[in-house]
Amino acid sequence: MGRLVLFCRPGFETDAGRELTDMAAQRGCYGYFSVGPVGGIVEFHLSGGERAADLMARVSIDELVFTRDWIEVLTVLELPAEDRVGAVIEALRVQDVALPPCGRLEVRLPEGHDDGDLGRFARKWVAPLSKGLRGAGLMPADQDSHGDYRLEILLTGFDQAWVGISRAANRSRFLGGIPRLRLPASAPSRSALKLEEAWKVFFPEEQALFYLGGGKKAVDLGAAPGGWSWQLVRQGMMVTAVDNGPMQAELMASGQVQHVEADGYTWRPKRGVDWMVCDIVDHPRRTAKMAVSWVVDRMCRYTIFNLKLPMKKRYDEWLICRELIEEALSETELNWFFKASHLYHDREEITCFIERRD
Repeated sequence: MGRLVLFCRPGFETDAGRELTDMAAQRGCYGYFSVGPVGGIVEFHLSGGERAADLMARVSIDELVFTRDWIEVLTVLELPAEDRVGAVIEALRVQDVALPPCGRLEVRLPEGHDDGDLGRFARKWVAPLSKGLRGAGLMPADQDSHGDYRLEILLTGFDQAWVGISRAANRSRFLGGIPRLRLPASAPSRSALKLEEAWKVFFPEEQALFYLGGGKKAVDLGAAPGGWSWQLVRQGMMVTAVDNGPMQAELMASGQVQHVEADGYTWRPKRGVDWMVCDIVDHPRRTAKMAVSWVVDRMCRYTIFNLKLPMKKRYDEWLICRELIEEALSETELNWFFKASHLYHDREEITCFIERRD
C-alpha cells in the first residue's frame, strides 16, 4: 500500500505532485507522482517499500497547499457492469493486509466531472455497496459507527474504481477538501465566497466567534465592489474599505463601511485593527511583503490575503513567497501562525492566513 491519491484543482496536478514529493523527501519518504486519468487527481507512488501510512504519519494534510484532500490507495479495479458490488468485495478480501475497521463508506467523484449519469449512479450505489460490505464482514455492522477510518471509493468512470481508506485525524474536514457554500443574492461579488471558505478552512468552526465576533475592526484592501467587506459586515465588524473603485451602494447603506479612495498597497490606518484582508490582483511577492508588514508593524492581528500566481512556475513562485513571509516573521519576536491553501473558490491564486499570537 505505497500509493496515495491526491485531490487538487484541475490543472494544478503537477503543483500538487511536486509539493508532496518535496515534503515527503524532507521527512525521509521518497517517491514520485503521476497525473491521474482525469483532472484534479494525482497518484503518488512511494519507493523503497514504504507504505502510504508511513508518509501520512509524517505529513499532515494541513501542511499541503495544493492538495485539498488525500486517501491511501488499497487497490484499483475494473468494475464489471453485472456485479460492481461483488467486484469491490472480492478486491478487498484478497488484500495482503487486514482492512481496518471503517465505520463509514464514501463514494467520491473527480472534481468538475460533467457526467450526470455517473453522479446519479454514485449516489444510489452507496446503499447497496454499504450493505454488501457489511454483510461480507468488511465493515462494522453498526451503520452509525464513526471510527478513525473511512472506506473511500473514487469512481473515475462506470468501469473503474480506486478503493482506499482515509483517517479522520489526517484528512480534510470537507469531502474532497471543498466546503459547500451558497452565495446570497445580496453579495456584491462571487469573491465573497473566497473569504468565507478561508475562514472555514483556516480555523475550526467552534473558534469562529473568537476570530470573528466581538465587534472587531477590519480593513479591506482592494475592496471594490465589496465582496470581502460584505462578509466582514455580516460578522458585525466595522470596515474601512480601501479602493479607488466604487463600492456596492447597498453595502455602503449598512453604515458599517467607510470607503477610502486610495491605493491599497500604500494606505495605512492611523492605529492598528483586528483584521486586514486583501484580494488585490498584483505581483504575489509585492502582496506578500505588504501583508506581512501589516503583521510585523502590528497594524493588524489577523490577515487573509491572496497571492496571484503566474501561469508558469506556480509552485516555484509559491516557494519564494513562502520563504519571504516566514523569514520576515522569524526575524521578529512575534509569536505567529501562518497557513496557506489553494481553496476551491480560488483560481490562479492561493489564500494565506497569518495570526499574530502575542
